[in-house]
Amino acid sequence: MGEPPPTKLEVFEETATRKVITKAFASDWEGGWRFTVNCYRGCVHGCTYCFARQYHEYLGYGAGTDFETKIVVKTHVPQILRQELKKTRERMPHIDFSFATDPYLPLEAEYKLTRQCLEICAEFGVPVGVITKSPLVTRDIDVLKRLKVTVMFSLPFLTTESSNPFEPYTPVPEARFRAMKTLSDAGIKTGIGIAPVIPGYNESDIPGLLERAKEAGATRAFMSMLHLDTDSIEQYFVQKMHERLSPTRVAKIINTMKRERGGKLRHNTFAERSVGKTEQWEVTRKLFDFHAKRLGFRGHESEDASATVSPVAAEPMQQRLF
Repeated sequence: MGEPPPTKLEVFEETATRKVITKAFASDWEGGWRFTVNCYRGCVHGCTYCFARQYHEYLGYGAGTDFETKIVVKTHVPQILRQELKKTRERMPHIDFSFATDPYLPLEAEYKLTRQCLEICAEFGVPVGVITKSPLVTRDIDVLKRLKVTVMFSLPFLTTESSNPFEPYTPVPEARFRAMKTLSDAGIKTGIGIAPVIPGYNESDIPGLLERAKEAGATRAFMSMLHLDTDSIEQYFVQKMHERLSPTRVAKIINTMKRERGGKLRHNTFAERSVGKTEQWEVTRKLFDFHAKRLGFRGHESEDASATVSPVAAEPMQQRLF
């Protein structure tokens, strides 16, 4: 497992939640929308690139260390989810856990909110997707086997050394691959999300990541490029690079991103993430497509859309909630 953040962790329980199923736009989903449930706010994994950091600012917290040290636990999510599904089950094709945090934060070991929600989805027969960086998901194999589900592991880096500067408190890549294999061996569909690809940094990891995922039994794969949604996330991302990488590595990443993005680190719009402007971007995309096709991976589509989505879909997971 990853090491805990050095700053004191604060946990706040929230009971005022009135609605827990969120409709989020996703260009690679059938109909362009997906439905998500988040049992927590904030994330102790401390990924410097995380798009969800901006949502902590809506609570009056910062997008930097506050995001990984001030965690909000939505204790009533399972009860509210049950009530919502009683009204909306016929219109609910698929639910993803999670979107703005990891559904298997270490706190989940005690609160078991994600587990309770999965049990409710199994009861209502709702297809489910799980996106996580945590081996804790293997605790719930018994529930997952009762669901129509795919568990996607976020694995953008092949080694602990390359992961640490950007994912300092996450379980190491090897632990995630072991968890992937445990689930696959139990008959649960698994996949890998190589997200984000940081220009000038981890493109070369793509073939190895797909190979390891294949060995671990994964059948689905997607890739997305780094997208820094807000100024505050960009500032935090750059600050942490300067703290954890050599000046040469930082300069290479920044210069590569600026060449790709017209002299800036951020895309002008969310849509621009899927349209490359340089030869290097095209090489990265083709690298992923070639190896994903060679290894027989499907894309990351909802369970109900699996019969109609193209074999390899390389877009996106860092998305906007609103």
